[in-house]
Amino acid sequence: MTMLEEAFDLVVVGSGIAGQTAATSAAEAGLSVVLLEKTNVLGGSSSMSGGWFAFSGTEEQAAEGIEDSSELFLKDMLEVGNHLNDRALLEAYLANQEETYRWLKAHGVAFREVEISSGQSARRSHNSVIKDVLARLHRDFTEAGGQTRLEHRAVHLTTDSSGRVTGVVTQTPAGEVTFTGHAGVVLATGGFSRGTKMLKVFAPEQLAAIPYGGKGNTGDGLRMAWKLGAGMADMSFVSGTYGSHPDTGEEFHELLTAYYMGAIIVNKDGHRFVDESQDYKTLGRVVLDQPDGLGFEIFDAKVRAKSHRGIPLKDVDTLEELGHVFKADTLEELAEAAGIRPTALVKTVERYNAAAAGTADDEVGRTNLCNGVGDLLPLDTPPFYAYPAKSLMTTTYCGVTINTNGQVVDVDGDVIEGLYAIGEVTGGFHGAAYMTGTSLGKGAVFGRIVAAHAADRATAATQV
Repeated sequence: MTMLEEAFDLVVVGSGIAGQTAATSAAEAGLSVVLLEKTNVLGGSSSMSGGWFAFSGTEEQAAEGIEDSSELFLKDMLEVGNHLNDRALLEAYLANQEETYRWLKAHGVAFREVEISSGQSARRSHNSVIKDVLARLHRDFTEAGGQTRLEHRAVHLTTDSSGRVTGVVTQTPAGEVTFTGHAGVVLATGGFSRGTKMLKVFAPEQLAAIPYGGKGNTGDGLRMAWKLGAGMADMSFVSGTYGSHPDTGEEFHELLTAYYMGAIIVNKDGHRFVDESQDYKTLGRVVLDQPDGLGFEIFDAKVRAKSHRGIPLKDVDTLEELGHVFKADTLEELAEAAGIRPTALVKTVERYNAAAAGTADDEVGRTNLCNGVGDLLPLDTPPFYAYPAKSLMTTTYCGVTINTNGQVVDVDGDVIEGLYAIGEVTGGFHGAAYMTGTSLGKGAVFGRIVAAHAADRATAATQV
C-alpha cells in the first residue's frame, strides 16, 4: 500500500500553547505550516491549565506599581530550580519575553490579573482565559494559511542520509501519512503525565498522584527524539503539583494555593510537615509521603476573604459550591468534619499563631507566605476552613535538551539538524522545580524563537 505524503515548510506536532504559537508565528512569516494534533481536540494540557504567563516589565505590572525586573526574574528561576537550570535558556526567555508578551497582546490576549505564586518574589503571573488565547491564535493561524490535522498521532521521525530530520510519520483513522518539513519538524508534544510506562521508568512514585494533563500526553515526542539520540534533562525532578481535591475532574482546573494567601497544610494527624511557602512542585513531592497522600489546607475567614471567583489558584467560592471545602465555627468542629485529629489540629494552630505573632519559632521553619514575600497571618478569625488536597500529576517538565534556538541537541551536545522541540517535551529550563507561569511562558517564547529560526532557514534554502 502506498503511503500518503504531504509537504510543507514546517511541521508542528502538538497544539498546546507552544505548538500553536510556533505554528501561528511561522505562518505569519510566510511559511507553509501544518499543525498536527494526536487527539480530536486542540489545546493539549495548555487548555486544561490555569492560564498563567510569567512576564516581567509589563504594562499590567506598571499599572499596579509592582516592582520587578529581568534580574529578579532570573534570580527567582535559578533559586526555585536549585541552580540546576540551563542558564542560557533562561536568558533567552528573558531576552524575548517582551516581544512575545506584545505579540500575544497584538493577537487580542488580555491579562486580567497579576499575582504572586509558586517560586516568585514579585507578582509576575499574568492570568488569561487560556482557551480564548488558544482559539484566537488558531483562528489567526488559519487565516494566515495554516492547515490543521486532528487525530494524527506522530509515531516516527524520518531522516535523510546525513541524519537530518526531514519529516514525521503519523497514524490517522485513514492510515499512515508522512508529513515532510523542508525547514524542519517542531516537537510540541507535551510531557508524559498520562504515560504510565514512562512514569514507571522515570518517576514511579508519581503514579500515586492524581493523573491529569492532556490525554495525548504519553511521551510520544520524547520517545521519537530519544530514538535519534537526543539528550535529556531534569528527568529526576518529575513531580505533581500540590493543591487539588481528591475528586478533581478534567472539566475544571481545580487547584487551590490558599497556603500562599495565609493557610497552613496539615496531614490527617493534624500535624504540619512542610514549609508551605515553597514551590508547589516541592509540596507535591512531600505530600506523597503523608497518610493517603493527603494534606489539608487550613485557613480562617481572613484568608477566605482573599478568594477571587473565576481566578485559578484563588477561587475558594467555586470550590465551596462544589462541596470540596469544610467549614466550621471552631477548629475542633472543623477537624471532626474533615477527619483530622481535633486536639492535634488545635495545638498545631496555636503553635503557628505564636510564630505569626513572633513569640516562637515556626515548627517547620516558615517565615513568609510565598518565596520570601508576605507576613505570616494568625489563623484566629472564625469560621475556619479545610480543603483536602493531593498532588496532581499535571505536567512532567523534563525531556529533550535544546539550545537557545530551540534546536534539539543529542547526548554529546551536537544539534540534530531539522529537529526543534518546545514546551513541556523539553528539559533544562526549570531545573529542580517550577515557577507559576513559566510553562505557558516558555511555550510561547520558544515557539516564537523556533518560528523565526525556521523562517530564516527556509529563506536561506530558497537562496541557495
